[in-house]
Amino acid sequence: MSAAPDLHTLTGAYATHALPEAERAEFERHLAQCPACAQEVAEFEATVARLGTAESREPAPALKARVMAGLGEIRQLPPPTTPADRPRRRSRLARRWPGLALAACLALATALGALAVQQHDRASRAQARANLLHAQQAAVTGLLTAPDARTSSTAVGSAVATVVWSADRGRAAFLATGLPALPEGRTYELWFDDAGTMRPAGLLPASDGQLLLTGAIDGAVGVGVTEEPAGGSARPTGQPLMLLPLT
Repeated sequence: MSAAPDLHTLTGAYATHALPEAERAEFERHLAQCPACAQEVAEFEATVARLGTAESREPAPALKARVMAGLGEIRQLPPPTTPADRPRRRSRLARRWPGLALAACLALATALGALAVQQHDRASRAQARANLLHAQQAAVTGLLTAPDARTSSTAVGSAVATVVWSADRGRAAFLATGLPALPEGRTYELWFDDAGTMRPAGLLPASDGQLLLTGAIDGAVGVGVTEEPAGGSARPTGQPLMLLPLT
């Protein structure tokens, strides 16, 4: 077991249940006598809980099933208007049936081929989003369990935001819940505060969620949040809605 002063570095591992039983018991005895560690553990546990709010969305339902289900409801021929018309229409239909059947099969094959391409494209995009979400969660968990991990939290109205960072790794992550939904064409942008100069750090994908900030901390003293046009801005277009210190 590490010497007593090193216990202060175990707050992240304790909050994520990553300590062996012997170290956990020793840390809990230390925790009962260390208000600073107790506060940091509480912040870590709140942050870990927010990780569970990340949403994943299923791709749109397959269109093929709806097409096949609707085939039985499609009317191919109108009813005959008079008895005298029936033999002539049956004869005409008998002559045209092979061509109509072939055309219908070709149209259905074309439609199903297009649907298959659409489904494959949607599945690929969904898998890419899932891979990105998994990588984000793994990176944030890695920051939470870093020996020098720190957190900073703030609340504005119903919105709560937390920054997790590691100076040794030079990376930071942002987690938020309850941010107001923005109108179409607007997004939340994150910034590193380089002592008054704001440096872009990424776009928050949703009002509730998490983001591994783009770029290294590089001496930044805080992380800010602004509302920007979709696609982000090179510089903030308004005052920060939130500003969390990295101290």
